[in-house]
Amino acid sequence: MKPGNKSRLMDGKFACLILLSLAVLACDVAEQQPIETAVLDPVITVEAITSGANLAGANGMALGPDGNLYVASVLGSSITVMDPETGEVIKVWGEEQGVIGPDDIAFATDGSWYWTSIMTGEVAGFTQEGRKVIAAQLAPGVNPITFSDDGRLFVAQCFFGTNLYEVDPRGLDPARLISDTLGPGCGLNGMDWGPDGRLYGPRWFHEQVVSFDVNDNSMRVEATGFATPAAVKFDAQGRLHVLDTGTGTLYRVDDSSNIEVARLSPGLDNFVIDESGRIFVSSFTDGFVKRINTDGSVTELQPGGMAHAGGITYHQGIVVAADLHSIRGYQVDGQEAFTQRNVLGTGVMGGALNIASDGDAYLLVSWVDGDVRVWDQRNQQRLWQKSGLAAPVAAVRFKDLVVVSEHGANQVVGFAEDSIGEVVFATGLPAPTGLVVYDGELYVSDRSLGQILKLTSQGGILQAPEVVADGLTTPEGFVIREGIMVVVEADDGHVPLIRADGERQILATVPKGSQAASDQQPPSQVFNGIAMDDKGNLYVPGESDRVLYKITGAFD
Repeated sequence: MKPGNKSRLMDGKFACLILLSLAVLACDVAEQQPIETAVLDPVITVEAITSGANLAGANGMALGPDGNLYVASVLGSSITVMDPETGEVIKVWGEEQGVIGPDDIAFATDGSWYWTSIMTGEVAGFTQEGRKVIAAQLAPGVNPITFSDDGRLFVAQCFFGTNLYEVDPRGLDPARLISDTLGPGCGLNGMDWGPDGRLYGPRWFHEQVVSFDVNDNSMRVEATGFATPAAVKFDAQGRLHVLDTGTGTLYRVDDSSNIEVARLSPGLDNFVIDESGRIFVSSFTDGFVKRINTDGSVTELQPGGMAHAGGITYHQGIVVAADLHSIRGYQVDGQEAFTQRNVLGTGVMGGALNIASDGDAYLLVSWVDGDVRVWDQRNQQRLWQKSGLAAPVAAVRFKDLVVVSEHGANQVVGFAEDSIGEVVFATGLPAPTGLVVYDGELYVSDRSLGQILKLTSQGGILQAPEVVADGLTTPEGFVIREGIMVVVEADDGHVPLIRADGERQILATVPKGSQAASDQQPPSQVFNGIAMDDKGNLYVPGESDRVLYKITGAFD
């Protein structure tokens, strides 16, 4: 466990062990939802064994006229206002205030401020009086946002689109297309307005920084030689800085030379420079926010770690969590075993919102990437990949097939690695989600139906799925041991145990999962998983608090 994480556990009282005997003891969690337990068996214990980042990924950022640092979090669906000196959280703008999936932030000279919602395509903001205004409703993918010196507003798409637009901050005039030729894969990412009156932005997949004359829409190349440029900013002296997420390096461009300013870790998202030259950097992979001081030292304002706690598996003695842009391994006591990071769209591993053990390898699933992969962690290579899937949520090995719950196609389907054919196990499911192979048979949870379904019998596909558990609230991950199921009910955070005779008991209540930003994502969005080790201990990642919980004694 990292020292920073240990401190967070202790300070938040996460480290207390909840022992259940004649009474139920509770832990107060600083700035987190309390963990509740209500079980019948006195030997069951629930323990928070490690914690991750405070933010569910740190994305775009801006310094406000109040002097505070504003940090967007797409999957956290929030904008966190923090003290740039200490990192203390001052306020959080979230869904209750109308902020949904924000990716980047920009302030106008009059004090109003705007953000982009990459999942929904909304470009919105707050006026000085606090009234929300919709500047534009574009297609999903709107990512960077910036103002010109004279108050014109510009946004671009990345990952789910490639266009560059000028947007009316009032929301009265339609968006004006500046370019639709920046792809494939991404238009521009973190942009800035240059001292020469041009709009600057990095091309994620083209290893370059370009600028636009926004009046005649012409483009020119300004800097090259980057691995994966993610954001650009100008300092008070008018010098161009470029954040290279592929190498985790911040550069200053001087006379066509890229001068290294600082090196952090891959997976960086954005940055902002204050008037004194201090640089604030965010990480979408680790969720940290760091300040690079003028003397070159680095101050951590918000800690990093597990940022998008999702699917989880037990693999050769290690608990491994899918963390969207990384996979993270933990010993069964919560100590870190390894972290494998990935850079979106360019990393060899690919993204991971779900994971399953597959012999000596892992099955990785990402609806963002639209694929399933067999990943060899030891040799750092993809052994197999199935692309072009419609919102895949989970995958398991069943006989000689890789079986996938494909939400966008409402089916459970299997693929052989050595052929182009497919085997359909179930169709017409509203929300196929978690998958389990138990005692030679295949099972799926359906989040919308609230059911666990058995899809095979004696290895053969059932003509109609058999309901083996019903009346559940948004079931996602589940495990089966000796005929007993344990399920994660995402929307209420319950972890019920269901016996073969139907008797149920709640083992624990962890913080609730998040909702999908729109119907263009699977309703699970970040999969709420559960894993079981060979002793029957259970591991549940808390999606919304980035904590790994261990439940022991459930099957005793």
